[in-house]
Amino acid sequence: MCLALICTSLQFIDEVSLMRGYLHDFAGHNVLFSMAAPAEYGDFLKKQFTPLMIGVGPVEAAINLTAALTELQQSNDLPDLVVTLGSAGSRTLEQAEVYQAISVSYRDMDASVLGFEKGCTPFVDFPAEIMLPHRIPGIPEARLSTGANVVSGAAYDAIDADMVDMESFAILRACQKFGVPLIGLRGISDGKEELSKLSDWTAYLHVVDEKLSHAVDKLKVGLESGEISLSKG
Repeated sequence: MCLALICTSLQFIDEVSLMRGYLHDFAGHNVLFSMAAPAEYGDFLKKQFTPLMIGVGPVEAAINLTAALTELQQSNDLPDLVVTLGSAGSRTLEQAEVYQAISVSYRDMDASVLGFEKGCTPFVDFPAEIMLPHRIPGIPEARLSTGANVVSGAAYDAIDADMVDMESFAILRACQKFGVPLIGLRGISDGKEELSKLSDWTAYLHVVDEKLSHAVDKLKVGLESGEISLSKG
């Protein structure tokens, strides 16, 4: 019995130590960087931080980030800020450029036949489009739509946003549950032309990687100067 308790305690300590390894000190703030796929984590970003890989899509993102934040909360180590980085699609924004999300919506949610506004989750008091209050100075802004599908070609006709991804709304809701602010950075990897193979997505990821690293530099400067003021809740 005692041995089992000791083993359980040691396992918990190991898990907490692992989670703490994802916290990075930026101007006295503990920042947790989250990403969906290793293909988006290139040589430039590798010089700056180790991300928590949360997987592709809203389900994987929600499960994995919530589990990580739960472990950090149990050890009183919740981050001061979560930053989600990665790629996004857009047929209107400049390809391979980086944008920060000023709002996030959930395009999969549609209970309109029951009288709910499209995009609003029933019985949850949130609008269809949730604003993100924190801004990094010097980075262009865009509205972001999250869903489980890869958007391509004519599918953009149904999108009420500037860019699309597959995780950010789930990340935001997890952060809100724990009272942790979120900043979303996305590099445009595709959208001008119809997608037909994996390389259509990965072709510009090396460029996006470098430009995301510049955005991380601006984040650090903004935190150091006080232009980015963090508050939980």
